[in-house]
Amino acid sequence: MQDDRRAISSSDKAKFSATVPVLIIGGGGCGLSAALSAKENGAEVLVLERDISALGTTAMSTGLIPGPGSVFQKAKGIADSAELFAADVMKKTRGQTDEVMALTLAREAAPTVEWLANNHGVPLSLVDSFLYPGHSRMRMHGTPNRTGAELMGALHNAAARLSIDIMTEAPVTELFADKSGQVFGVRVTRPDGATEDIACEALILACCGFGGNREMVAQYIPEIVEATFFGHPGNKGDAIRWGRALGAEVADINAYQGHGGLALGYGVPVLWAHIVHGGFQVNAEGQRFADESRGYSEEAKDIVAQPGHFAWSIYDERIHGLMKEFDDYQDAIKAGCIRSAADTDELCAVTGLPAALKQTLAEVAATAAGLRTDPLGRIFAPTQVLSPPYKAVKVCGALFHTQGGLVVDRGARVLRADKSPLPNLYAGGGAARGISGPSCWGYLAGNGLLTATAFGRLAGRAAAAQVARSGARHVAPGAAS
Repeated sequence: MQDDRRAISSSDKAKFSATVPVLIIGGGGCGLSAALSAKENGAEVLVLERDISALGTTAMSTGLIPGPGSVFQKAKGIADSAELFAADVMKKTRGQTDEVMALTLAREAAPTVEWLANNHGVPLSLVDSFLYPGHSRMRMHGTPNRTGAELMGALHNAAARLSIDIMTEAPVTELFADKSGQVFGVRVTRPDGATEDIACEALILACCGFGGNREMVAQYIPEIVEATFFGHPGNKGDAIRWGRALGAEVADINAYQGHGGLALGYGVPVLWAHIVHGGFQVNAEGQRFADESRGYSEEAKDIVAQPGHFAWSIYDERIHGLMKEFDDYQDAIKAGCIRSAADTDELCAVTGLPAALKQTLAEVAATAAGLRTDPLGRIFAPTQVLSPPYKAVKVCGALFHTQGGLVVDRGARVLRADKSPLPNLYAGGGAARGISGPSCWGYLAGNGLLTATAFGRLAGRAAAAQVARSGARHVAPGAAS
């Protein structure tokens, strides 16, 4: 493993060329939310993005954010509350996440959704076509085509309207700080090897987790190391390294969001709605191996444990039609990864699965009819029995992003083990500890973008307030204004 201490240098080793009040590392959903929040609260801000374009993990998601009690829910007559959402989180995590933080984020969720829509023109609406596993209400909000790329486009438009500066191809390779943990600035190393040192008064870490660092994945979550990584390749664990070097506490390092529906060989996620509406998964032997309705995150490791590390998702034309509203599913259709079959014989032929698949279909139908109890514990609704023509897609278990990280308070300030805050360091999104508990089974749909957008909004606001209070008292020696 890398030595965390080497990630931090003293400020006397820097040659600061400029000072920015609020500096943000990472230009994904968290970074741009933080930038919008800081700017509207009076602070000048600069976003540093390692890639040629600022998209991040958010662009690879479905772009959905939970918002219990939002105006969008109320318009649809859906009664929901932060307390109910927090209860769902605690149930899904088996009581193994921070209850105070779960309620805090639940209370910030709807205000964040409405802030994005009303203040910054993000075209959000309620997803009311199906209920995601673990959620007791329809509370997911997304852009018209339900894609993270579309959400990022809206965030970029909002940033442009506020004249927020985004520096791309600018990976941060070093932080400058003193022994108290006060951060004075960062070093950016350009693709040609040139470096630039930028001073700041507050630093926000929005550079996600460590899913793209195979060594860290093998150390902390070995159960998923053989999964396909379907996240941003820049997720190398930098925030955790920097935070630890500064004395920050890290928690739930084993937590992650997996996905049991990534089309094998195509890199297209198949929405879990195909399971919610009655679909199921079988292994190479044509047999089910887990209760798919638990959620797509925990299903990933079970697929990795199957022969060949793959599964087939089986559903029907009815479900196929329901999923067409999502652009991601349209991508799957265009990619040609979805097989069609007129009957069970053809289904076995197009998948290459043995005749045991027919028995599995019959068992699922009998379970839905109340004639048997599913040995895997799943309850199939009588109205969701599959019927020909059938659909099938070969999938692998995937790692999307990690959920553990730096412990933060309700203002997104990074905390030490004794719960005292570091002087001017904030974190959100995958850089911060989320509310998904210690493993994969605690992940609720939308948890990742909730911590990205809500913590981003809180961090930007708090950092702007700190800058307003401190003035220029903490500018590093030698920094240009």
